[in-house]
Amino acid sequence: MAELGRAALVVTLGLTTYALIAGAAAAHLGRRRLALSAQNALIAAFCSTLVASGVLLAALLRHDFSFTYVARTTSEALPTAYTISAFWGGQEGSLLLWLLVLTGFGALAVRLNRGWARDLIVWVVPVFGAVAVFFSFLVVVVASPFAVQPAPADGAGMNPSLQNPYMLAHPPLLYLGYVGLTVPFAFAIAALLSGRTDERWLVATRRWTLVAWTALGIGQLVGAHWAYVEVGWGGYYAWDPVENAALMPWLAATAFLHSVMIQEKRGMLRVWNVLLVILAFSLSLFGTFLTRSGVVNSIHSFTQSSIGPWFLAFIALTVTVSLALLFRRLPQLRSPTRLESPISREAAFLYNNLLLLALCLTILWGVVYPLLSEAVRGEAVVLGRSYFDFFLRVFGLPLLLLMGIGPLIAWRKASLRSLVTTFRWPTTVALATGVLLLALGAGSSVPGLVTYTFSAFVVATIVMEFARGTRARKALGAESWPGAFQSLISRNRRRYGGYVVHAAIVLLAIGIAGSSAFDSVAEAKLRPGESMDVGKYTLAYRSLDERQVENATEIRATLAVSRGDRDLGTLKAGKNAYTIEQQVSNEVGIRSDRLTGEDLFVIAEQIDPDGAVYFRVFVKPLVNLIWIAGLVFVLGSAIALWPDAREQRRLVARASEVGVPATR
Repeated sequence: MAELGRAALVVTLGLTTYALIAGAAAAHLGRRRLALSAQNALIAAFCSTLVASGVLLAALLRHDFSFTYVARTTSEALPTAYTISAFWGGQEGSLLLWLLVLTGFGALAVRLNRGWARDLIVWVVPVFGAVAVFFSFLVVVVASPFAVQPAPADGAGMNPSLQNPYMLAHPPLLYLGYVGLTVPFAFAIAALLSGRTDERWLVATRRWTLVAWTALGIGQLVGAHWAYVEVGWGGYYAWDPVENAALMPWLAATAFLHSVMIQEKRGMLRVWNVLLVILAFSLSLFGTFLTRSGVVNSIHSFTQSSIGPWFLAFIALTVTVSLALLFRRLPQLRSPTRLESPISREAAFLYNNLLLLALCLTILWGVVYPLLSEAVRGEAVVLGRSYFDFFLRVFGLPLLLLMGIGPLIAWRKASLRSLVTTFRWPTTVALATGVLLLALGAGSSVPGLVTYTFSAFVVATIVMEFARGTRARKALGAESWPGAFQSLISRNRRRYGGYVVHAAIVLLAIGIAGSSAFDSVAEAKLRPGESMDVGKYTLAYRSLDERQVENATEIRATLAVSRGDRDLGTLKAGKNAYTIEQQVSNEVGIRSDRLTGEDLFVIAEQIDPDGAVYFRVFVKPLVNLIWIAGLVFVLGSAIALWPDAREQRRLVARASEVGVPATR
């Protein structure tokens, strides 16, 4: 079986190399049949990678410990779901998954756009081929998942922190996001190579970018919830280097999705958009480098390996070649349209872009500074949480405000009178919210108060836009109010899906501000029968129990929870002792109040042999809004991604204006 897997990957390497060389030759020489064969090679590479993936998955499910990878990442006692997740739980398997998604996305992007953008596709294929050759080379030569050894009696098992349901979804979602950014990158580079620098590459990749951006966003929220319930430290985001590595390309992609609207509407920011795509893709590679090189200390990263230099060299090559192509095409990319006023929708979107990019680069500096300081001074100086929190407030709060301002300002130039009329009610709602919160005593945290006030402003603008649009639709015909609302969204899914996403960001901001600025914490060492108070809650330690489960020994402390005279039931927190892995994990207890969004969060930090337990307890207001924001984010993204026949006709018309056949 291992020989079959290795052979399939060698075939993939050969096919992607052919797609690169033959595709480049066909594009340069204008050979249509050679171009088609290169495209078919890329599609065939997905099939051979699928065979290799099937071999590894079968080895995992059969517990074939003659595979070194299987023996290192699983055991006989590991539950089946986590045995499957071991596919991406180790370095070699995760690289194979990356290659599988990459070749699959490449094959699909080529097939869907053969008729729509034929002159671009001939250049897209060698770009995809180049990226696929690199990852194929890694899994064939540098980090093969099909290395073999004399089979041990049992495997080493899986890191306990990965034995969590959220780990079944978190890494694949991030890979879909990371790899998905290859599609707009490939089309942008193809546009530069071919000299076709009009809007066609944007038309061909808009939904691909949205899919990648959505997957990255959901993946990060799933990862945050995993950290919250599994790592056992009371938080959900620690500004860990690998967490930041996933956030940075998402920020760059967010900037791109906003600025692309300016290019579509006004023909501006062509150079800027190509730069953003290059940045987003390069940051996705950089995130993979951080995870797999072992150069940073992180719960998410793999051990030291030889793969880091290869990634670093590929990132350097990608950035160098991409920027060289961009500079070569600068005369063609320059737009005759200029910014007419600093008070306009395009100006607001540009400010949004600059703030997103500033936040992204600030985070990047915080990630690389320890590496640079160690290289220069021999000592790694880590920039702590306060650094990241400071710049999140500096750039994040204006970004939050711009979410409400940008979509409502007029294109080209807005007058003072129109601004007063447009923002009168949102400003009134925001000021009233701020005054009310001050009266309720919420002024102890200025950033929290500002966040709530700005959030009220954004929510008011979103509600106003939906109400105004629905009223206009109702005035056009005999539709009912629900029918007018549905018609409003269906006729401009991209715009109103974006508003729903903005609402999700508002919920996220409120949840972060509430859980960070107004949380309570208490610590106590209790013996059975003793109790402690935290916030409005009283916790009474009742008993300590132990039981054996499939892969671990569970130890749980049971606490009775009450608030005033009201009994709220029991809550359990403790630890899992994993026999095979010889590790212990924290298993937190969480009681959520669905009405207020508040969590009571209990960690059993230390359990003594005599039954005494050292508890650390948090009360985290509004934290559940973060997870609700994830659901709203999915809804908004789905609305924006949903096929829209009217929009497709507009895209075809726009493409026809630049000489593209009106076929799809």
